[in-house]
Amino acid sequence: MALTAAPAATAAEATSSSATAGDSFYRYTGSEPLASLAPGTVLKTRTLQYHLVGLPTPVKAIQLLYRTTDAQGRPSANVTTVVRSLTGDSGKAVSYQSFYDSLNPEDGPSRAIAGGLTLGGAIANAESLFLVPLLLQGYNLVIPDTEGQTANFAAGPEYATNTLDSIRAATRSAQTGMSQDTRFGLMGYSGGAIATNWAAALAPAYAPEVNAKLVGFAEGGLLVDPAHNLKYVDGSLVWTGVIPMALIGVSRSYGIDLKPYLNGYGLEVYQKLERGSIVDALGHYPGLTWKQMAKPQYADPNSVPAFVDAVNRINLGSAPTPAVPGFIAQGNGGVLEGTFGNRPGIGTGDGVMVAGDVRALARQYCSTGNGSIEYKQFDLLSHVGVPVVWAPLAMGWMNDRFAGRTAPSDCGRIPAGNSLAPEKTVPAS
Repeated sequence: MALTAAPAATAAEATSSSATAGDSFYRYTGSEPLASLAPGTVLKTRTLQYHLVGLPTPVKAIQLLYRTTDAQGRPSANVTTVVRSLTGDSGKAVSYQSFYDSLNPEDGPSRAIAGGLTLGGAIANAESLFLVPLLLQGYNLVIPDTEGQTANFAAGPEYATNTLDSIRAATRSAQTGMSQDTRFGLMGYSGGAIATNWAAALAPAYAPEVNAKLVGFAEGGLLVDPAHNLKYVDGSLVWTGVIPMALIGVSRSYGIDLKPYLNGYGLEVYQKLERGSIVDALGHYPGLTWKQMAKPQYADPNSVPAFVDAVNRINLGSAPTPAVPGFIAQGNGGVLEGTFGNRPGIGTGDGVMVAGDVRALARQYCSTGNGSIEYKQFDLLSHVGVPVVWAPLAMGWMNDRFAGRTAPSDCGRIPAGNSLAPEKTVPAS
């Protein structure tokens, strides 16, 4: 199978009514090639009012355009937002990874903060409920556009580099008040958990100086083995739209073309969601299955080499073990959101994320040298319900890490999970 590069969408190509559409701040215009600049180099800086649903607030936000690296190792430019501590403390910060989950770069948190107002960006606005308590506790906040400027939804390794280079940029800018001595915690739920976990996993090799100042990572509703997730939500009532969304995002990130394997209906769904957000997908395709979108000979997704290649690239089970403590929460009440899947080797989950995969990953971390993993499973809560209990627990856990208290461990008590072995291709029928 030939792998062909997907065209890179840019901010200027966005077809949104956002106030930031075509914003030149997002484009690198320097004379020096990006490749010659170190990851985390600040390229542009601006200060503006922090906006909520398009309305300015008294809070100031600093936005940085910085050099980072995409999933294929190529230099790229991305944007992050910094909100300085209300207490003036420069020594502690939380990198908060948003769950904006979109294939449209106009939906990123930096654009919502700058005053952009899109339906997909509503999530980034709602997440202020998580950010305000952190600010009130004296943390600096760093909020990266984790998906980058081409909105590569679900591409975990790219989320990681965008996040780690965002921290580098934030500590190199004189305007943020932070420095190389500032300690950081990583925090995120769902799509934000993808960025949080991948950043923690890749930090020792990709950004060792960032890893040295991490106190830990707190996350919930985690995507671990995407092949399992796609099979888990197959035919469900609410979450089926994430199947084409993830395929589009990962294909875009790695330059893989999956369209030759889709039938007419599959192509129609694919094209409708190419610039869609999670709000365009949830509940829009009840009962959708891979089989309905694929050509008959590719009814088994593992018969598509490009699919297998894509999901194996973003399987956290094959990524390194984080070197810092972790708090991981996961729901298991997916039936509440219309996901009734319980396949052998996959089991149940929160409606979109597979609980057995998350348990397996936590156990893997425990057995590969990280004994500071706390795992909480909420069997009666679904994906949408878990954040209500996760957020205060995660903040309390994070406060303890900054206070220097010994991280708790559930190692030895986490129930068994699924195999996270890479997927294998099977012959097309």
